[in-house]
Amino acid sequence: MTTDLSGLAALIERQWHRFGRETPADGLLLNRAETPSGPIRSVYRPSFCVVAQGAKTTLLGETGFRYAAGQALFASLDLAVTARITEASPARPYLALSLAIDLDALADLLSAQAETLAEGAAPAPAFAPLRTVTLDPDLCDPLARLLTLLDHPRDLPVLAPLIGREIVWRLLGGPLGPALRQVGLPESHAARIGRATAWIREHYAEILRVADLAALARMSPASFHRHFKAVTTMTPVQFQKQVRLHEARRLLLAAGDVAGVGYAIGYESPSQFSRDYRRLFGAPPGRDGAAIRARLTAEPTLP
Repeated sequence: MTTDLSGLAALIERQWHRFGRETPADGLLLNRAETPSGPIRSVYRPSFCVVAQGAKTTLLGETGFRYAAGQALFASLDLAVTARITEASPARPYLALSLAIDLDALADLLSAQAETLAEGAAPAPAFAPLRTVTLDPDLCDPLARLLTLLDHPRDLPVLAPLIGREIVWRLLGGPLGPALRQVGLPESHAARIGRATAWIREHYAEILRVADLAALARMSPASFHRHFKAVTTMTPVQFQKQVRLHEARRLLLAAGDVAGVGYAIGYESPSQFSRDYRRLFGAPPGRDGAAIRARLTAEPTLP
Protein backbone atom coordinates (compact mmCIF):
# COMPACT_ATOMS: atom_id res chain seq x y z
CA MET A 1 0.00 0.00 0.00
CA THR A 2 1.36 3.38 -1.03
CA THR A 3 -0.50 6.33 0.48
CA ASP A 4 0.12 10.06 0.23
CA LEU A 5 -1.32 12.82 2.41
CA SER A 6 -4.50 13.17 0.36
CA GLY A 7 -5.11 9.43 0.68
CA LEU A 8 -4.61 9.66 4.42
CA ALA A 9 -7.10 12.53 4.57
CA ALA A 10 -9.67 10.49 2.63
CA LEU A 11 -9.28 7.56 5.03
CA ILE A 12 -9.70 9.81 8.08
CA GLU A 13 -12.82 11.35 6.51
CA ARG A 14 -14.36 7.95 5.79
CA GLN A 15 -13.61 6.39 9.16
CA TRP A 16 -14.67 9.49 11.07
CA HIS A 17 -18.12 9.25 9.49
CA ARG A 18 -18.28 5.62 10.68
CA PHE A 19 -16.90 5.95 14.19
CA GLY A 20 -16.66 9.62 15.15
CA ARG A 21 -13.80 10.63 17.40
CA GLU A 22 -13.16 7.34 19.21
CA THR A 23 -12.28 4.34 17.06
CA PRO A 24 -12.16 0.62 17.95
CA ALA A 25 -8.36 0.75 17.68
CA ASP A 26 -6.83 1.32 21.11
CA GLY A 27 -5.34 4.81 21.34
CA LEU A 28 -6.46 5.96 17.88
CA LEU A 29 -8.63 9.10 17.80
CA LEU A 30 -9.95 11.00 14.78
CA ASN A 31 -10.83 14.66 14.45
CA ARG A 32 -12.87 16.47 11.82
CA ALA A 33 -14.21 20.04 11.78
CA GLU A 34 -15.78 22.22 9.11
CA THR A 35 -15.16 25.55 10.84
CA PRO A 36 -12.34 27.06 12.90
CA SER A 37 -12.92 26.57 16.61
CA GLY A 38 -12.66 28.61 19.75
CA PRO A 39 -10.26 27.49 22.48
CA ILE A 40 -10.62 23.80 23.32
CA ARG A 41 -9.17 22.77 26.67
CA SER A 42 -8.02 19.19 26.98
CA VAL A 43 -5.43 16.89 28.51
CA TYR A 44 -3.14 15.24 25.98
CA ARG A 45 -1.70 11.80 26.57
CA PRO A 46 1.75 10.86 25.23
CA SER A 47 0.76 10.84 21.58
CA PHE A 48 1.53 11.63 17.96
CA CYS A 49 -1.02 13.85 16.20
CA VAL A 50 -0.97 14.09 12.39
CA VAL A 51 -2.84 16.78 10.46
CA ALA A 52 -3.88 15.58 7.00
CA GLN A 53 -5.88 18.68 6.08
CA GLY A 54 -6.38 22.11 7.68
CA ALA A 55 -4.39 23.50 10.61
CA LYS A 56 -4.42 23.69 14.40
CA THR A 57 -2.58 25.58 17.13
CA THR A 58 -1.93 24.11 20.58
CA LEU A 59 -0.94 26.24 23.56
CA LEU A 60 1.09 24.91 26.47
CA GLY A 61 1.17 27.75 28.94
CA GLU A 62 2.00 30.79 26.81
CA THR A 63 3.87 28.87 24.09
CA GLY A 64 2.01 28.11 20.86
CA PHE A 65 2.65 25.24 18.44
CA ARG A 66 1.06 25.53 14.99
CA TYR A 67 0.85 22.47 12.77
CA ALA A 68 -0.85 22.21 9.39
CA ALA A 69 -1.39 19.58 6.68
CA GLY A 70 1.67 17.36 6.43
CA GLN A 71 2.88 18.20 9.93
CA ALA A 72 2.59 16.46 13.28
CA LEU A 73 2.66 17.28 16.98
CA PHE A 74 4.38 15.00 19.47
CA ALA A 75 3.26 15.17 23.11
CA SER A 76 5.86 13.45 25.26
CA LEU A 77 3.75 13.10 28.42
CA ASP A 78 0.32 13.91 29.87
CA LEU A 79 -0.20 17.66 29.44
CA ALA A 80 -3.05 20.11 30.03
CA VAL A 81 -3.29 22.30 26.93
CA THR A 82 -5.56 24.69 25.04
CA ALA A 83 -6.01 24.17 21.30
CA ARG A 84 -7.74 25.92 18.39
CA ILE A 85 -8.55 24.62 14.95
CA THR A 86 -7.43 27.52 12.77
CA GLU A 87 -8.04 26.29 9.20
CA ALA A 88 -11.24 24.41 8.31
CA SER A 89 -14.15 24.82 5.91
CA PRO A 90 -17.05 22.70 4.61
CA ALA A 91 -15.17 22.28 1.32
CA ARG A 92 -11.86 21.41 3.05
CA PRO A 93 -12.55 20.27 6.60
CA TYR A 94 -9.87 19.91 9.24
CA LEU A 95 -8.86 16.24 9.29
CA ALA A 96 -6.43 14.75 11.78
CA LEU A 97 -5.62 11.62 13.73
CA SER A 98 -4.00 11.14 17.10
CA LEU A 99 -2.23 7.94 18.10
CA ALA A 100 -1.23 7.25 21.69
CA ILE A 101 2.42 6.26 22.02
CA ASP A 102 2.75 2.68 23.26
CA LEU A 103 5.32 3.27 26.00
CA ASP A 104 5.85 -0.49 26.50
CA ALA A 105 6.66 -0.92 22.81
CA LEU A 106 8.95 2.10 23.00
CA ALA A 107 10.85 0.72 26.00
CA ASP A 108 11.12 -2.71 24.35
CA LEU A 109 12.51 -1.28 21.11
CA LEU A 110 14.99 0.92 22.97
CA SER A 111 16.25 -2.16 24.81
CA ALA A 112 16.22 -4.68 21.97
CA GLN A 113 17.58 -2.35 19.29
CA ALA A 114 19.95 -0.23 21.37
CA GLU A 115 22.98 -0.76 19.10
CA THR A 116 21.05 -0.12 15.89
CA LEU A 117 19.48 3.05 17.28
CA ALA A 118 22.84 4.30 18.54
CA GLU A 119 24.35 4.27 15.04
CA GLY A 120 24.43 7.84 13.78
CA ALA A 121 21.99 8.99 16.46
CA ALA A 122 21.74 12.73 16.89
CA PRO A 123 22.54 14.11 20.35
CA ALA A 124 19.53 14.51 22.59
CA PRO A 125 18.09 18.05 22.39
CA ALA A 126 16.92 20.00 25.40
CA PHE A 127 13.73 18.35 26.60
CA ALA A 128 10.51 19.87 25.27
CA PRO A 129 7.10 18.42 26.21
CA LEU A 130 5.62 19.36 22.81
CA ARG A 131 7.35 19.29 19.42
CA THR A 132 6.15 19.82 15.86
CA VAL A 133 7.74 18.06 12.89
CA THR A 134 7.14 17.55 9.19
CA LEU A 135 5.45 14.19 8.66
CA ASP A 136 7.85 11.57 7.30
CA PRO A 137 6.29 10.21 4.06
CA ASP A 138 7.26 6.70 5.20
CA LEU A 139 4.75 7.05 8.06
CA CYS A 140 1.79 7.52 5.71
CA ASP A 141 1.70 3.81 4.81
CA PRO A 142 1.51 2.35 8.35
CA LEU A 143 -0.96 5.06 9.40
CA ALA A 144 -3.12 4.25 6.38
CA ARG A 145 -2.93 0.52 7.15
CA LEU A 146 -4.04 1.21 10.71
CA LEU A 147 -7.02 3.24 9.48
CA THR A 148 -7.92 0.56 6.91
CA LEU A 149 -7.68 -2.11 9.61
CA LEU A 150 -10.77 -0.55 11.21
CA ASP A 151 -12.70 -2.25 8.38
CA HIS A 152 -11.55 -5.65 9.67
CA PRO A 153 -12.58 -5.97 13.34
CA ARG A 154 -11.48 -9.62 13.51
CA ASP A 155 -7.90 -8.66 12.63
CA LEU A 156 -7.77 -5.46 14.66
CA PRO A 157 -6.63 -6.81 18.08
CA VAL A 158 -3.84 -8.86 16.48
CA LEU A 159 -2.51 -6.52 13.81
CA ALA A 160 -3.04 -3.06 15.34
CA PRO A 161 -0.32 -3.52 18.01
CA LEU A 162 2.12 -4.65 15.30
CA ILE A 163 1.41 -1.58 13.18
CA GLY A 164 1.70 0.60 16.29
CA ARG A 165 5.12 -0.90 16.99
CA GLU A 166 6.16 -0.20 13.39
CA ILE A 167 5.08 3.42 13.75
CA VAL A 168 7.09 3.81 16.97
CA TRP A 169 10.11 2.28 15.22
CA ARG A 170 9.86 4.71 12.31
CA LEU A 171 9.48 7.63 14.72
CA LEU A 172 12.64 6.51 16.53
CA GLY A 173 14.52 6.66 13.23
CA GLY A 174 13.28 10.15 12.37
CA PRO A 175 13.64 13.67 13.77
CA LEU A 176 11.60 12.73 16.86
CA GLY A 177 13.98 9.89 17.72
CA PRO A 178 16.06 11.78 20.31
CA ALA A 179 12.92 13.12 22.02
CA LEU A 180 11.33 9.65 22.07
CA ARG A 181 14.47 8.16 23.59
CA GLN A 182 14.26 10.72 26.39
CA VAL A 183 10.70 9.57 27.13
CA GLY A 184 11.51 5.86 26.87
CA LEU A 185 14.61 5.77 29.10
CA PRO A 186 13.25 5.15 32.62
CA GLU A 187 15.77 7.30 34.48
CA SER A 188 15.56 10.38 32.26
CA HIS A 189 13.93 13.48 33.73
CA ALA A 190 11.25 13.26 31.02
CA ALA A 191 10.31 9.71 31.99
CA ARG A 192 10.34 10.55 35.71
CA ILE A 193 7.97 13.49 35.29
CA GLY A 194 5.93 11.37 32.87
CA ARG A 195 5.42 8.75 35.59
CA ALA A 196 4.09 11.47 37.88
CA THR A 197 1.67 12.96 35.33
CA ALA A 198 0.44 9.47 34.40
CA TRP A 199 -0.17 8.68 38.08
CA ILE A 200 -2.15 11.88 38.55
CA ARG A 201 -4.24 11.12 35.48
CA GLU A 202 -5.05 7.61 36.68
CA HIS A 203 -5.63 8.58 40.33
CA TYR A 204 -7.12 12.05 39.87
CA ALA A 205 -9.79 11.58 42.58
CA GLU A 206 -7.27 10.67 45.29
CA ILE A 207 -5.54 13.02 47.70
CA LEU A 208 -2.34 14.24 46.09
CA ARG A 209 0.84 14.21 48.17
CA VAL A 210 3.77 15.88 46.46
CA ALA A 211 6.25 13.92 48.58
CA ASP A 212 4.80 10.63 47.27
CA LEU A 213 4.97 11.86 43.67
CA ALA A 214 8.56 12.99 44.20
CA ALA A 215 9.41 9.51 45.47
CA LEU A 216 7.75 7.98 42.40
CA ALA A 217 9.90 10.24 40.22
CA ARG A 218 13.00 9.51 42.33
CA MET A 219 13.58 13.18 43.05
CA SER A 220 13.67 15.36 46.11
CA PRO A 221 10.38 17.23 46.67
CA ALA A 222 12.01 20.57 45.77
CA SER A 223 13.64 19.22 42.60
CA PHE A 224 10.44 17.42 41.59
CA HIS A 225 8.30 20.52 42.04
CA ARG A 226 10.74 22.59 39.98
CA HIS A 227 11.01 20.07 37.13
CA PHE A 228 7.26 19.36 37.09
CA LYS A 229 6.38 23.02 36.67
CA ALA A 230 9.11 23.55 34.07
CA VAL A 231 7.68 20.73 31.94
CA THR A 232 3.90 21.14 32.42
CA THR A 233 3.81 24.92 33.16
CA MET A 234 1.78 24.23 36.32
CA THR A 235 2.14 22.74 39.78
CA PRO A 236 1.08 19.14 40.52
CA VAL A 237 -2.05 20.42 42.31
CA GLN A 238 -2.99 22.64 39.37
CA PHE A 239 -2.46 19.75 36.95
CA GLN A 240 -4.63 17.46 39.08
CA LYS A 241 -7.40 20.08 39.06
CA GLN A 242 -7.28 20.25 35.26
CA VAL A 243 -7.47 16.46 34.97
CA ARG A 244 -10.36 16.30 37.45
CA LEU A 245 -12.39 18.94 35.64
CA HIS A 246 -11.88 17.35 32.22
CA GLU A 247 -13.03 14.03 33.67
CA ALA A 248 -16.05 15.82 35.16
CA ARG A 249 -16.99 17.15 31.74
CA ARG A 250 -16.82 13.64 30.31
CA LEU A 251 -18.99 12.26 33.12
CA LEU A 252 -21.55 15.03 32.71
CA LEU A 253 -22.26 13.83 29.18
CA ALA A 254 -23.72 10.64 30.63
CA ALA A 255 -25.36 12.03 33.78
CA GLY A 256 -26.72 15.39 34.86
CA ASP A 257 -26.06 14.83 38.56
CA VAL A 258 -23.65 17.70 39.14
CA ALA A 259 -23.08 17.05 42.84
CA GLY A 260 -22.52 13.34 42.21
CA VAL A 261 -19.98 14.06 39.50
CA GLY A 262 -18.17 16.52 41.77
CA TYR A 263 -17.85 13.92 44.52
CA ALA A 264 -16.79 11.25 42.01
CA ILE A 265 -13.78 13.29 40.86
CA GLY A 266 -12.63 14.15 44.38
CA TYR A 267 -14.40 17.40 45.32
CA GLU A 268 -15.95 17.61 48.79
CA SER A 269 -17.60 20.99 48.18
CA PRO A 270 -20.20 21.23 45.36
CA SER A 271 -19.86 25.02 45.30
CA GLN A 272 -16.07 24.82 44.91
CA PHE A 273 -16.51 22.27 42.11
CA SER A 274 -18.96 24.57 40.33
CA ARG A 275 -16.65 27.59 40.67
CA ASP A 276 -13.59 25.73 39.38
CA TYR A 277 -15.57 24.20 36.51
CA ARG A 278 -16.97 27.55 35.42
CA ARG A 279 -13.54 29.16 35.61
CA LEU A 280 -12.11 26.53 33.24
CA PHE A 281 -14.98 25.98 30.81
CA GLY A 282 -16.85 29.30 30.96
CA ALA A 283 -20.18 27.92 32.21
CA PRO A 284 -21.41 26.08 35.33
CA PRO A 285 -21.29 22.27 35.06
CA GLY A 286 -25.04 21.69 34.78
CA ARG A 287 -25.52 24.18 31.97
CA ASP A 288 -22.35 23.17 30.14
CA GLY A 289 -23.21 19.47 30.28
CA ALA A 290 -26.75 20.11 29.03
CA ALA A 291 -25.45 22.24 26.15
CA ILE A 292 -22.97 19.57 25.06
CA ARG A 293 -25.62 16.82 25.25
CA ALA A 294 -28.02 18.94 23.18
CA ARG A 295 -25.34 19.58 20.58
CA LEU A 296 -24.47 15.90 20.32
CA THR A 297 -28.14 15.00 19.98
CA ALA A 298 -28.60 17.54 17.20
CA GLU A 299 -25.42 16.43 15.41
CA PRO A 300 -24.98 12.73 16.25
CA THR A 301 -21.91 12.21 14.07
CA LEU A 302 -19.79 14.82 15.85
CA PRO A 303 -17.18 13.51 18.31
